[in-house]
Amino acid sequence: MNQLDFKGRAAIVTGGAQGFGYAIAKRLLASGARVRIWDRDSALLDKSVNALGGGASGDALDVASAPGVERAAAKAIADLGRVDVLVNNAGIAGENHKTIDYPIEEWDKVLRVNLTSQFLCCRAIGAHMVGNKYGRIVNVASIAGKEGNPNAVAYSAAKAGVISLTKSLGKELAKDGIVVTCVTPAAGRTAILEQSTPQHVEYMVSKIPTGRLVESEEVAALVCWLASEDCSFSTGGIFDISGGRATY
Repeated sequence: MNQLDFKGRAAIVTGGAQGFGYAIAKRLLASGARVRIWDRDSALLDKSVNALGGGASGDALDVASAPGVERAAAKAIADLGRVDVLVNNAGIAGENHKTIDYPIEEWDKVLRVNLTSQFLCCRAIGAHMVGNKYGRIVNVASIAGKEGNPNAVAYSAAKAGVISLTKSLGKELAKDGIVVTCVTPAAGRTAILEQSTPQHVEYMVSKIPTGRLVESEEVAALVCWLASEDCSFSTGGIFDISGGRATY
């Protein structure tokens, strides 16, 4: 594993107890960062923090809850002294239905978890970063946000919103020493994939020219570079990691 210089840096990774988030947290720790994981599954959170070892800590919370995010942000800043990196990774797949049959309640839930949560975390931690005149925010979107997947309208719309959130926030914070970027992975072998139907998974893999799912460690490698000091002039950028499905 190639290491980056995160010595003296502190990071928050949402949805960090498994999948992409866990791999990102692990790589940040290996590069010298202190990492605070936010995850709603308290049992899995405790297990993951223990597995990651020294330098890792966690808070169990719903990142789609504004009061919860505000409390957790204040606690993280107090405990860590500062937060230099925010990785917004938490998300759910949502159900697979045609748009005309998509349940309204499911639409609301998917947008709240996948998009509103990122807005809330950016809002809470971004204000702290402005005060420090330094920060790196990396939002995890999806190739679905670029192309739209049939029978996944809520997920696709939410991830498209994450892309636009990134572009808007990147422009707003461009002169504050804060770089805001976004990654658009293809499907990976994570718990979120298990929420989709086999037919939907088959469709997604069929669209990937490399013919395979992305590995969590591959996503982590890109995210951690974007979260580093080396990434200094790409704010508002959207970075593809979809095996060739989209290259723009």
